[in-house]
This record gives sequence, C-alpha cells and structure tokens, in this order.
Amino acid sequence: MSDLQEEGKNAINSPMSPALADVHPEDTQLEENEERTMIDPTSKEDPKFKELVKVLLDWINDVLVEERIIVKQLEEDLYDGQVLQKLLEKLAGCKLNVAEVTQSEIGQKQKLQTVLEAVHDLLRPRGWALRWSVDSIHGKNLVAILHLLVSLAMHFRAPIRLPEHVTVQVVVVRKREGLLHSSHISEELTTTTEMMMGRFERDAFDTLFDHAPDKLSVVKKSLITFVNKHLNKLNLEVTELETQFADGVYLVLLMGLLEDYFVPLHNFYLTPESFDQKVHNVSFAFELMLDGGLKKPKARPEDVVNLDLKSTLRVLYNLFTKYKNME
Repeated sequence: MSDLQEEGKNAINSPMSPALADVHPEDTQLEENEERTMIDPTSKEDPKFKELVKVLLDWINDVLVEERIIVKQLEEDLYDGQVLQKLLEKLAGCKLNVAEVTQSEIGQKQKLQTVLEAVHDLLRPRGWALRWSVDSIHGKNLVAILHLLVSLAMHFRAPIRLPEHVTVQVVVVRKREGLLHSSHISEELTTTTEMMMGRFERDAFDTLFDHAPDKLSVVKKSLITFVNKHLNKLNLEVTELETQFADGVYLVLLMGLLEDYFVPLHNFYLTPESFDQKVHNVSFAFELMLDGGLKKPKARPEDVVNLDLKSTLRVLYNLFTKYKNME
C-alpha cells in the first residue's frame, strides 16, 4: 500500500504525463488542485471488465423489468439517483421518501444522498468499505458506480456470477500550479467469490483450483461415480456436476438415499422455477446433512445455485468422505 501511495505521489509531483494523451478534453478542465479520476482506456477493453459491466447491466435490467426501466450505460443511467432508487426499493422491499423526478443538479444530489444513506445503513453493519460518494456517483465515476453495484449484488445475494479478480488501471489527473499531473493506480473491483462473500479461509479445493487444475477432472470423476452409484437407484444420472446440482433436487434426493429415508415431496420443489425455490431446495438439503451428523457446509446455498463449481464440489466431497464406503 505504501508503495502505491509513493508511486501516486511521485506521479503527481512529476511533469505532465504522456498518458494524458488518452484523456478527453472535458476531463482536463480542472480548477487549481482539483482532482479527477477515470478508467484507463486499455482497461475498458479488458474482457473481464467488459464481462463485469455486462453481468451487472443484465442483473439491473432483470430486477427492474416490471418497472419498464432499461439501463444501457451504467454511468449515464445511474448518476442522477433515479434508477438507483428504483433498484434499492425493489431489492430491499422498501419505499424511499424522495421526489420522483428531479431535473436540477441540487435535486439529483439530494436524491442520491437519500439513496446512498439507505445503502450505507444496509452495508455498514457488515463492515464493508464504502468506496463511493454522492459526488463520485453524480460525477459519473464508473469505478465508484461499479464498487456500489458489486456491493449491492453481494449483499442481496444476486443470482449472478461476478467475474473474479477484475482490476482496472485508473488515471488520476490533478491540476497544480496551472499544470496537469497524472498518475496511474490499480483499482480492484472484484476478488474471489468466497472473499466477496466474507469467507477468507482457504482449503484443499482452493489449492486444487489454483495449483493443480489438471487433477480437478480426477476429483470430479470420483464424485460423479459416487453420486451416480446412489442416484441410479431412482433411475437418475449425473454427467455435469456444475449444473445438475444447482436446483437442489438431486441434493435432496441424494440425502434421502444416503440416509435411507423418503423425503416428502411437499418439503421441496421437485421442479423449481425461480432462484428462491432453488435456494430453498439447497438450504433444505443442507438441513438434512446437519440432521445426518455432517458439519455445516462451507458453501452458501446461493453459491451452489449460482453454478459455483468449487462450492458444489465442497458439498459433494463432504458427502463422499462420510458415505463412500456404503454398499
């Protein structure tokens, strides 16, 4: 961190940087000592960055489909607080006391202030860093907007998969003694799914994914053989671990087979249609695992439903270690 700060200080104190050639003229109309940040154009072309923006755009539009709101560009459509208000009201099931339409800059900032205060009330108890402000959102700072949306997606357990390890280069431009000075800093937008969910401990599956991906297929094959040995009794077969456990149905049925009991059909959704129904199924399967004497799964039900392979493998491996010697 100190190296990063030193680098930023050196760049600000140095003569005008050639990187400013990429900066739009309107971004250089600064007052003395004013500072402005923008994403380096090369970072905007990064496939993972583009994927993050698309995933968040699609998520917002799915949430707001009944409001007949279509967001096409995050910084242009979210800066005035109107869409953010609707998004938060829909996600949190609340109604904010704000004016519906505000044309003036003062009115927009007042609305933003109210919306962001409501967001902060949700996020502060979880100890999350709030890396945005009224001015940065209203100033169409895309990095700040992305930080806000990622935090909301995590808090409300959005049924989406955020790409991991998305980092952008940010150009910081500052006017000092009539000259523009620039520096580059790296801004991390997402980490790993587990870290974003608040799980910092690493286990054998982290190591497997990071350092021995070639052995992953061996583990998957062993688990497929194990689950099919039992599911075949119901004439069911698994070929894809990534997807076939995501709705929780096979997990529930598997627990019944492993513990030798019939699971009443009214306890779970045999043909789940919504994200919430799938989460219900996986949560119910986790309860059955606890009843069977297993430890609480490290994964969250939402992770399994969101097709997070590592989470699914952890759950199945838990079952494998206890029941592998069953006849």
